[in-house]
Amino acid sequence: MESSAFPASFLSQLSTLGIHPKKSLGQNFLVDPTHRARIVAAAGLTPNDTVLEVGPGPGVLTELIAQQAGRVVAVELDDRLIPFLRARFADQPHVTIVHGDILTIDIGYWVLGIASHPQSPIPNTSYKVIANLPYYITSAAIRRLLEATPPPDLLVLTVQREVAERMVAAPPEMSLLALGVQFYCTAQIVDRIPAGAFYPRPKVDSAVVRLVRREEPAATEVDAEAFFRVARAGFGQPRKQLRNSLAAGLGVRPDEAERWLAAAGIAPQRRAETLSLLEWRKLAQTVTG
Repeated sequence: MESSAFPASFLSQLSTLGIHPKKSLGQNFLVDPTHRARIVAAAGLTPNDTVLEVGPGPGVLTELIAQQAGRVVAVELDDRLIPFLRARFADQPHVTIVHGDILTIDIGYWVLGIASHPQSPIPNTSYKVIANLPYYITSAAIRRLLEATPPPDLLVLTVQREVAERMVAAPPEMSLLALGVQFYCTAQIVDRIPAGAFYPRPKVDSAVVRLVRREEPAATEVDAEAFFRVARAGFGQPRKQLRNSLAAGLGVRPDEAERWLAAAGIAPQRRAETLSLLEWRKLAQTVTG
């Protein structure tokens, strides 16, 4: 690995501490400075921003974020990296290192500033997320972040390239992941990152997706739980026509599912991946009555 991409001193320090990337944690550290800069630029940070960073690793991206944001909460699962990170940012009081799992920690507790500033007034609940997500938790982490209380205003996520393309897909290539993301946000791929930009090098390329929170979810006429109950049923058997997949997923007769589809103006022979977000909204409204 070129020293210009990832400072040799960091590699040396990590090696001295016996810290090597763990395959079990999906650790692939982004070492290319050009792509790190593009990620931070996509977040449009200001000194008024609070940033929740997921998976800081050795803190190279954290350093860039801390230069631009007013407050940084970096959540790291690997206990080996916590002392290293806390020592590195000891002279930057606006950076808080949290040892925890993004899938289980109380996000609201940390972004509201309760832990790091217990005597301070509650700050603005607006915050942004920057994350280099391990491939094995990508979908679960995205859902957790999108449904957090309070939710982030903007997310800049580095994910497997194939996953990024699924997130921004349109009919006839929709998926449950795309629907989940686009229900809450508008989505755009802002950078494509080759495998060689990471250490260790993964088997696939990655991409950076910028998600901007909608002022209101895409289907305000039906609650999110009911909307996704219908969507999960529709995508439960993707090779089948909606008439059959809805019936199986919702436990009704096919003719009942066909009546719902007709009322929503959707041909029963269509498949889930061909429906637009608007059509899913109409269908969910019809099913939930």
